[in-house]
Amino acid sequence: MAIPLRDINPTRTFPYVTKALVFINIAVFIYELLNPRFVQQYAFVPALAWEEPYRWVTHMFLHGGVLHIVGNMLYLWVFGDNVEDYYGHGTFLLLYLFWGLAAAFTHYMAVETQASLMAATGYPGPSPVYMPALGASGAISGVLGAYMVLYPRARILTLILFFVITMVEVPAWAYIGFWFLYQLFYGALEFITLSQSGVAYFAHIGGFIAGALTALVYKKRRATYHWYWTY
Repeated sequence: MAIPLRDINPTRTFPYVTKALVFINIAVFIYELLNPRFVQQYAFVPALAWEEPYRWVTHMFLHGGVLHIVGNMLYLWVFGDNVEDYYGHGTFLLLYLFWGLAAAFTHYMAVETQASLMAATGYPGPSPVYMPALGASGAISGVLGAYMVLYPRARILTLILFFVITMVEVPAWAYIGFWFLYQLFYGALEFITLSQSGVAYFAHIGGFIAGALTALVYKKRRATYHWYWTY
């Protein structure tokens, strides 16, 4: 297991949005513990996606347990500040929500396709379109995608738990790249076997790709405008 502790990548601005998102997610999780029905009311359910469209957004602020929210908030805390610093506070917030929507849409398409295959082949088991999905990981996957494009050589201080406990510095392209390959492998395996592990791998894949593409386009536009300005 490799756990990111912090990145060696200083910022110029205070990450107001990143810290606010962490606070909001924790506050909502505490409310969930006091009101268990809250999750069923606001999680993303593909079968209700168009009937109750608010779920496209609300699911990003829900979590299924302590480990779930701790893991997500750790990744947002480590990688979010630099991405926010690059885009600016307002743009980062809009992109964060957009990446979460892209993740949910990718999950929706994957689940609908999987459900159609199950029906066509007579595969037994409950249809995945009724399984609620929740968590900030889709939007945070967008943060990871953007980070890898913008800061591929940044060093990530990583805690390694494998026979021995140690800390190493890993370049962002290697750490995040391995994470993405992990999502691709298990997402494809789950899709091929028509199984449901309880992890929305395709949401992670969709959010990551959206974040990476956004960063590529934004980075190119910024370089173009900077060239004209200096000319």
